[in-house]
Amino acid sequence: MMDTELSNGQRAINELCVRIEERGRRTPFSYPEYIALAAKFPERIFRNVFQMFHDMIYSYMDVGTDEYPDDPESINYVPYDSSRLFEQETDRPFFGDRLFLNRLLGHISSFRRGIRQNRIYIFEGPHGCGKSTFLNNLLMKFEKYAATEEGSSFETVWRLDRKLLGNGTDPTAKYLVDQLKDIVERSTGGGQAVAPSPAPGKEYLEIACPSHDSPLLLIPKTYRRDFFDELISDEAFKHKLFSHKQYEWVFKDSPCTICQSLYHALLEILDSPCKVFTMVYARKHLFNRRLGIGISVFNPGDKIERTHSVSDDQIQNNLNTLLMDGNRVRYLYSRYANTNNGIYALMDIKDHNKERFANLHGIISEGVHKVDCIEENVNSLFFALMNPEDRENTADTQSFADRITYVKVPYVLDYNTEIKIYENIFGNQIQKYFLPRVLENFAKIVISSRLIPKSPAIAEWIPDASQYGIYCDRNLLLLKMDIYAGIIPPWLSEGDRKNFTAKRRRKIIAESESEGDRGFTGRDSIRMFNEFYQAYMKKGKPITMAMLNLYFKKHCREGGPVSEDFSVALSGLYDYTVLQEVKESLYYYNEDNISRQIQNYLFAVNFEIGQTLKCHYTNEELKITEELFETIERKILGNRSDADKRRAFRMEVQNTYASQTLAREILIEEKPVCETHLYQSLHDRYVHNLKENVLDPFLKNDNFRSGVKDYATEGFKTYDKRIKDDVAILIRNLVSRYGYTENSAREVCLYVIDNDLAKKFADP
Repeated sequence: MMDTELSNGQRAINELCVRIEERGRRTPFSYPEYIALAAKFPERIFRNVFQMFHDMIYSYMDVGTDEYPDDPESINYVPYDSSRLFEQETDRPFFGDRLFLNRLLGHISSFRRGIRQNRIYIFEGPHGCGKSTFLNNLLMKFEKYAATEEGSSFETVWRLDRKLLGNGTDPTAKYLVDQLKDIVERSTGGGQAVAPSPAPGKEYLEIACPSHDSPLLLIPKTYRRDFFDELISDEAFKHKLFSHKQYEWVFKDSPCTICQSLYHALLEILDSPCKVFTMVYARKHLFNRRLGIGISVFNPGDKIERTHSVSDDQIQNNLNTLLMDGNRVRYLYSRYANTNNGIYALMDIKDHNKERFANLHGIISEGVHKVDCIEENVNSLFFALMNPEDRENTADTQSFADRITYVKVPYVLDYNTEIKIYENIFGNQIQKYFLPRVLENFAKIVISSRLIPKSPAIAEWIPDASQYGIYCDRNLLLLKMDIYAGIIPPWLSEGDRKNFTAKRRRKIIAESESEGDRGFTGRDSIRMFNEFYQAYMKKGKPITMAMLNLYFKKHCREGGPVSEDFSVALSGLYDYTVLQEVKESLYYYNEDNISRQIQNYLFAVNFEIGQTLKCHYTNEELKITEELFETIERKILGNRSDADKRRAFRMEVQNTYASQTLAREILIEEKPVCETHLYQSLHDRYVHNLKENVLDPFLKNDNFRSGVKDYATEGFKTYDKRIKDDVAILIRNLVSRYGYTENSAREVCLYVIDNDLAKKFADP
């Protein structure tokens, strides 16, 4: 090998070593440097594992926005994108639906408020729900976050100065060292002796806090408040530090017994706090699941170590030598110290983990653990996984039941997330083989099997479900699915929409806590989708609702997981949805003309019939007549509205206009009339009714259907310009707005026309 190649190889190795050193550097730095860091970055330094875990979650989680920001009854049930937390850079992705993520974030947000310590969080879910994958990914991202600058936390390290303590120069100390060596050698029969002093050449003995305590805790409690008041210049953070519950630990917690003993022993010997603090250092807290440092995970088959305490004879001997007294500091701690300020997790509460869970009783209840005669503080995040049938394994824990928080991990209940699972396994290209909404309907059928058939919360809200019978099942599960997905369906009546209060929404969302542990499992769903996909996927022919209904017919038998009523209703909702899409795509009325009519109406309702006046908004001269009112009111209320209904509506509009629109929005808030709530409401209803009837002229024209069928063929050129324009606008809008291809858009248009869906959903 040439010298140049060897040199290049060595250079590459050297650069790699530098990068590894920089990434994993944990060199301790002095206490003044640490305190300066605390003053500069208080949000990062003044946090325990609970606050750090909260920050980790939100650093990976992208918080969505409420789809209905102006809804006064909103309960802040927002979408979260958890892909960076649970999916990206993982061996196996976990897909949390909107319900689960809102539930999880509800618990996590309390970590920052400091009200969730001394608890164990049990993630409970049925087999195949992905709870193991969820916890593994969560711990992996926590470990990764802790290795970043943003996620850094620090632990106490002692560097006991041998010269300052007299070791190596004091004859008495040398005599004790020699005596100790002699005793050890005799006790081992001349074998290998334990070295009682630091390695040659080192002027200090380095001891890391086995409990990974924050160096902040070494400041005596009496002086902490005044010290931090002088240290921190950020007044906003200082206010939080002194008044928010999340920072109580800074003023109440004590360092571990070893650090506390060391501090007092050194203070006695040196008689100077300043000299003691010169021996205090800080370094980055290492979190390593495989080594059990900071994160310890136990499987049910992992045997329990019967030796609960841990000691180190070499460190103990060194301490005895340096401090001239073997009783000053006992270097003794438990295995729980490894996860103090870290995470302790049990993967399923069964077998050996039942005993581990029982052993956590005192620790979780009191936050302390007895090691021999020493009390050890344990402030850890305790997690456990559990199957519902294993609840009996926690039956003996009633005395600390109030310290257990159960977090439900069900099968997916949001059809959008179910689709993401199919795309992850079978590829994103699967969408192109389905007509729009058909893949979504496959997911809805699967999810319907996981829901409780009867919903008391929805029954209280909508006692008579028959009004929606044409496109919703009798148990309104399709409505519940939309609500779970964050959607308020447009087919709800105005009255039911108004009665959809925040209280009712919370009740419906709360019902999900008892759902998702029945019906098709995650594995069933994937198997069924693969079977269906392989059977109906053909080039050039999209998968339709007819194919979907045929496949699921065998699952709709009496007593099966999917009811026939639900399957029929799903087809009805599909018909209603595609009809609305076709209507929306055909709609291209003159918006200026609509706006002008609504503005004239808002002006006219304030005057008596027979008057002739100039409208302030459009500058048009209006003759106030019953015909003027009726023309616009029929477009807003529908052609079937009678005279009494129109007059009542007119009076309601006039009252709202006078008391709110004019008095507040126009005169005080100085809004243009077209930006007022009343105008927007009338505009939406006007447009809705126009769209309802938009298909009428086309359905009576046979040439229109033929034009749709012949679109994008040579024969299409033979149609007159009006037909070609209408069909082209329809197809283009279906493609651009709703994700159809030209071929599938043509198919759905023919489906709507041939099945006379406009008549099926016409007002009675």
